[in-house]
Amino acid sequence: MYVIRRVYEVKPGSARKVATLVQQQGDAYHDAGQRSEVKVYFNGGTLPGETNHVYMEWTDETIDSPYREGLTLPKEALEIGAKVREHVISQRIEFFELMVPAKMQTD
Repeated sequence: MYVIRRVYEVKPGSARKVATLVQQQGDAYHDAGQRSEVKVYFNGGTLPGETNHVYMEWTDETIDSPYREGLTLPKEALEIGAKVREHVISQRIEFFELMVPAKMQTD
């Protein structure tokens, strides 16, 4: 099991807007059966820590190529993605292996 996290650095003042759009985009992928339920979180400057960042994360059993055969991206998700890009300075994707009982070391 993997945790996949997309990190967006966004223009000042736009974190809440981007978080709203990214949640809608993640929901569109989820509704299309292409992603587990997403969690979106952000810091628009009202909390300590790194500001103007939005995070979207989800879990998956595998890490699949976005270019895999037979994949049809939801039109709604693509349209939302275009709106998100207007506010993004940079973005990256991170992959983590999720600890589950079957992976735990016994010694």
